[in-house]
Amino acid sequence: MDPNIYALVLDTLNRATSQDAEVLKPAEKKLQEWEIEPGFYSVLLDVLSNHSFDVNVRWLAVMCFKNGVDRYWRRNAPNAITDVEKQKLRVGLMSSNILSEPVLQIATQQAVLIAKIARFDCPLQWPNLVPDLIGALKAPQPLVQHRSLLIFHHLVKALASKRVIGDRKVFQELTVSVYSYILNLWHENTELFLRHIQQGHSTEVITEHLEKALLCLRILRKLTVFGFKKPHDSQDAVAFLNVVFERTKTSLECRKLLKGRGIYLLELCEKFIIHLTKVALGVLSFHPYSYVPLIRPSVEFALYYCFTEQGMLLIYERFTIQCLNIVKGILHCNEYKFMKDPLMLQASQMKAELFDENTVCHMCRYLVRHYFVLSADDLSLWDAEPESFATDEAGESWKYSLRPCTEALFTELFQFRTVLTPELVRLLRAVQQTPPANDLPAILNRDAVYNAVGIAAFELYDEVDFDDWFTNVLSQELKIKDNNYRIIRRRVCQLIGQWCGVRASQSLRPSIYEALLEPLSRREEDAAVKLAAAEALRSTIDDFNFDADQFAPYAPHAVSALYEFLVESEECDTKMHVLHVVSFIMERCSGGAAGSANPLLGYLPQLWAHAVQAQHCMLRAAALAALVHLVKALGECPPSIRPWILSVVDESTRLSEPAHVYVLEDALELWLAVVESTQLVDPTLLHLADNLYPILEQSSEYLRIVMYIMQAYTLLCPEEFHTGAGGKCMALLDDMLADMRIEGIITVLKMAEVCVSVTFPEKNTFLGVKVIWPILIRVIRLILEGDDLPMVLSLQLCLVSRVILLSTDLFYKAIQEASNGLNEYDSDPAKVLNKFLHVWTEKMNTVTQIERWKVIGLGLAALLTTQNATVLQKFPAILLNLTEVLNDVMKTDDNGTYVDGLVAPPGSRPASPLEGRGATARWVPRAPAESAHELRRQRMAAAHPAHLLDLRAATLHQLETLKGQVGPETFDRLLQATDKETLKQIREFIPL
Repeated sequence: MDPNIYALVLDTLNRATSQDAEVLKPAEKKLQEWEIEPGFYSVLLDVLSNHSFDVNVRWLAVMCFKNGVDRYWRRNAPNAITDVEKQKLRVGLMSSNILSEPVLQIATQQAVLIAKIARFDCPLQWPNLVPDLIGALKAPQPLVQHRSLLIFHHLVKALASKRVIGDRKVFQELTVSVYSYILNLWHENTELFLRHIQQGHSTEVITEHLEKALLCLRILRKLTVFGFKKPHDSQDAVAFLNVVFERTKTSLECRKLLKGRGIYLLELCEKFIIHLTKVALGVLSFHPYSYVPLIRPSVEFALYYCFTEQGMLLIYERFTIQCLNIVKGILHCNEYKFMKDPLMLQASQMKAELFDENTVCHMCRYLVRHYFVLSADDLSLWDAEPESFATDEAGESWKYSLRPCTEALFTELFQFRTVLTPELVRLLRAVQQTPPANDLPAILNRDAVYNAVGIAAFELYDEVDFDDWFTNVLSQELKIKDNNYRIIRRRVCQLIGQWCGVRASQSLRPSIYEALLEPLSRREEDAAVKLAAAEALRSTIDDFNFDADQFAPYAPHAVSALYEFLVESEECDTKMHVLHVVSFIMERCSGGAAGSANPLLGYLPQLWAHAVQAQHCMLRAAALAALVHLVKALGECPPSIRPWILSVVDESTRLSEPAHVYVLEDALELWLAVVESTQLVDPTLLHLADNLYPILEQSSEYLRIVMYIMQAYTLLCPEEFHTGAGGKCMALLDDMLADMRIEGIITVLKMAEVCVSVTFPEKNTFLGVKVIWPILIRVIRLILEGDDLPMVLSLQLCLVSRVILLSTDLFYKAIQEASNGLNEYDSDPAKVLNKFLHVWTEKMNTVTQIERWKVIGLGLAALLTTQNATVLQKFPAILLNLTEVLNDVMKTDDNGTYVDGLVAPPGSRPASPLEGRGATARWVPRAPAESAHELRRQRMAAAHPAHLLDLRAATLHQLETLKGQVGPETFDRLLQATDKETLKQIREFIPL
């Protein structure tokens, strides 16, 4: 950069921090342009390390620097930063100004910046980084010590994330070199801050040492978990782990003394405690062998603090979650369940001692009576925001949320099933009496027990008669409309959803549907209860024993009730859950529920607009999924909202729209459903096909669904589609074939066969062949190599045969074009054809699908009369293959006469394609088409050569024509060159 650029960059950074968009935007653009200029990052370093400049300017400078490292620090990156400038930057980043940065936020970003560079350069290009940091840690200035520790923390965090074996070895070497020093530093600062708290020192003094102790602890956690192959082999690591729980106990005691000393200091102490538990969780997860000595102290620790009244006086929610997760991790650990290794045997014995019958029962009772009981805060949230309260936490919420955490531990405890089952039954019997509506504590206790019984449904299968319980108790509780009883009504709905797939008789299902639809239909019912009823209804439908006919009378009522709930709900998450239930009903009941869907269809455009405005992409995806099932259930795209649906599909499948990453898959499903239900193509639907090319071009992730859409368009409007978007897509697919996996190749070849299927020879256009021409040439060249798997070769030969049956001239033209540039065959079409027929006749018997097997035979037979010398040279091999196909295809009728088993009798349609060669062909009576697409597919299947052409008649005709072409004597010589056994077999079907 120009020597005077410093002032210009500084001025630009100043302008880029402006609140005026007209000043801000040009400055940001200029900074982006300078990113690739030599010397730019040196100027940024000078700016960010100058403490006299405005904080916002320095902040922006470090952020620009960070972005530049991400993009241009790699040596092979375009416009990479030069090695000379990198060296200057590395030196500058360890300057005294950086190590004494007064603003913590900027210091943190500088530490992240140094860590990013170190991830590329340490230790080879930056060997003195760690020694320099260790030296800075010994500096007398407290600020330099803190900033050095901050940098070291982010450095260790970055290096620990590398997973290549060589990088892990480097990190292990780093761990060995610094572990002892960091451990001592941690001990020193921990002792100081604990002593200062107990002695009532000033907040500033406590904060200084607590911050350093926390940074050291974070470093030690990464070093311990990722820096040792076996932490128990390191004396320092063992010494550190042995004091973790002791330090936690002391810190919890000191936390009491910090109340009233400021929120920051209290939060800092809580973070310190949480990170101590994270050390234990990390070692347990990654080094279960090393954790064995800690099993007893950690379980005893957790039992005291989480399951006794005295211990719970000292703890807080995040700490409780961590402790319970440690216990869950010990119970869940697979290594502790096998007893081949002496250490694992020790762990298993220790678990048996710690989790004896009394302890397990105590934990069960405490979890149910204390942790499962809804708190005052829960009820307040329920009153204020019932929908937010009712939305279930999913995924790994047990890691950070108390209620899912306790429920996960409760589930894990059931490895002691013989102990817990009777205890849980006793708890259930203890709440048999229905509490009065004004006895809230009794209701909450009943709710907690019900929650436990629902979680343990599979374990209580033999202990609880759900039919009797539902009939005599649960269904009656659903009818109690008091406000306090909403708690029980919600839980009963959840119980139904949990037990319906475990133990609920089929005869009970109608009563269950009625029971769930009652609160769902009640206008004044609480939203949380309604949502629980909706989710339970989904569970009853999404069940192996679900009977659609049994549910059919309730389906319209269910859809109507869900529609009402969808309209009255306010939260996007609630609407999303309800839409998922609607989708399940439509999918499982199809047309049975379609009649009541009109109000819902009319509401969906309004819902979509709401989701767009709220930027709730998952709600948009749920709306699309519901639309898919509605369109399929109706068998058509409703004309009243068809324009809106097409606009939604267009918007959701345009890659320029940011939301496409969330909705593309569902939008493609909806697009397919619309095309398949369309009777006649319209310009809007045809124009929509232009969106297919960019989707294919971006990646092959959606290849299968895009192929289905292309097939649907091909059957609906072949000429219009393939002269436009379809032709472009097929050309792109040809380019993609070289890098595709087998599944993708098969999908594309099937698409190519569909294109050929809709070619109309009578129009003499052969549009389908023209569209797939590049793919056909590629296929011929691949067949020459003869290396493809049988399934792929089967599709390739079938595609070529379909082209031959359309026009043998096109086939020979393709052979000639494929031979161009093939030096191995001297670009000679005759040599190429000879090799092609050799591979064909040698490997044709690997085809297993009988319809393709027959079509390939028809293709061979069609070549016999093309008066090609190369073909006649292969006459014996061709006749042998035709004989084998006839053996598989021909069967005897009631009169003992041979008939082609694949030719469709009048008034019938082909069944699903048969996959086993030699299987008996099946034909089924013609049935009404389920959709316009299905009707088109049936027409295509009926026109399939395997169903339309009689192989014996076609072979006989070809042989007679050949005899007329070459004369009787030449024909006899061809027969004499053929194996006698082949002639004997073929004469069973054809007189020669």
